[in-house]
Amino acid sequence: MEVVIVPDAAAGGEVIAEAVAALLRRKPDALLGVATGSTPLPVYRALAGKVRAGTVDTSRTRVCQLDEYVGLPAGHPESYRSVLLREVVEPLGLSPDRFMGPDGAAADVAAACAEYDAALAAAGRVDLQLLGIGTDGHIGFNEPCSSLASRTRIKTLTEQTREDNARFFDGDITQVPHHVITQGIGTILEARHLVLLATGEGKAEAVAATVEGPVAAVVPASALQLHPHATVVVDEAAAAKLKLAPYFRATYAAKPDWQGL
Repeated sequence: MEVVIVPDAAAGGEVIAEAVAALLRRKPDALLGVATGSTPLPVYRALAGKVRAGTVDTSRTRVCQLDEYVGLPAGHPESYRSVLLREVVEPLGLSPDRFMGPDGAAADVAAACAEYDAALAAAGRVDLQLLGIGTDGHIGFNEPCSSLASRTRIKTLTEQTREDNARFFDGDITQVPHHVITQGIGTILEARHLVLLATGEGKAEAVAATVEGPVAAVVPASALQLHPHATVVVDEAAAAKLKLAPYFRATYAAKPDWQGL
């Protein structure tokens, strides 16, 4: 696992956006896995800037969701499909028909989970999956003690996660759904490149457990240690509890430019 420590969230967004741009130059029809929440916004803004500047072409790019709430009506502004249409698909000038996601309003949610997992495999696997991390170490909506071999499935959210997400629902936790569809950890690990972005001191303990702790289901993000190409990008605040921070700084500073992220 490579750890990249950057000054702030904007710098992290630029580093990751350049990695995505480099991927799209090599593979214009790459499948990008995109995440929601406030953390990845600097990535999407930086990438949109590159599209406007003409330094990257997204006309053939495909994108897919990491997770989705269960039970929100179609078109609800806080459904993850709606959020990603606003924050990723439209700013990058992508066609909505190149956007994949699970159906959180399906009558048979279990079948919708299996169908989405199969669709990701049929699409040729995710080329780069962007991840955030919860304060409890979750990735996607794989809450603590999720199976490290899990596939796309329905999950029940912890109260901590619902409290964290209430800010998107006018601060009212009663509006936050109890259930979600999420790619499982096993599904996530099938992506060719995993890039986790964490910012702020509130994520410091989760980052340290992910990077320097044991691989354990109680910290779902620690499964990234099992991946052959996993990158963790953190700002100074999120890196505050990393014991090996000096080593991570030195290795990234000495990294050849041609190697990329």
